Amino acid sequence: MPGKTINPLVVGRVIGDVLDPFTSSISMRVLYNNNKEVINSGEFKPSQIINQPRVDIGGDDLRTLYTLIMVDPDAPSPSDPNMREYLHWLVTNIPATTGSGFGQEIVSYENPRPTSGIHRFVFALFHQPCRQTILAPGWRQNFITRDFAEVYNLGLPVAAMYFHCQRESGSGGRRIM
Repeated sequence: MPGKTINPLVVGRVIGDVLDPFTSSISMRVLYNNNKEVINSGEFKPSQIINQPRVDIGGDDLRTLYTLIMVDPDAPSPSDPNMREYLHWLVTNIPATTGSGFGQEIVSYENPRPTSGIHRFVFALFHQPCRQTILAPGWRQNFITRDFAEVYNLGLPVAAMYFHCQRESGSGGRRIM
């Protein structure tokens, strides 16, 4: 079908597993090591994502605030995601036109370390209705982005993207001495 583009968030089942359908209205760039940009369905090795990424947020009014959530909907394994969604990072009160470093880190970045299968790691950006105190959940596993957004009146996301990551070969297992 010419002219019809398929949303990569639908293809990757991010919409459905993590998020409800939404229309992206704000630009968001996610860069690891300040040079490797996350693109939807792109791939990263665990060694490339040890340090938290730089997340640049668009918009035009510094008074507008955003919440950034990073989750793994495939934890601990895509075939048995019983810890879905595992919360890797939560930053709130990020002013528009800035980045995650200008917000309040509520849950510190935990670098992805998938042990089996190919995992999706999802970044979801939500518009906040106002500056607010958002509490850290008591645990990282079984975080539910939709429920969190509802509790804090965040509505649907304004931007989202995801990447794939799997365990690097040669890590773990038997070692030859």
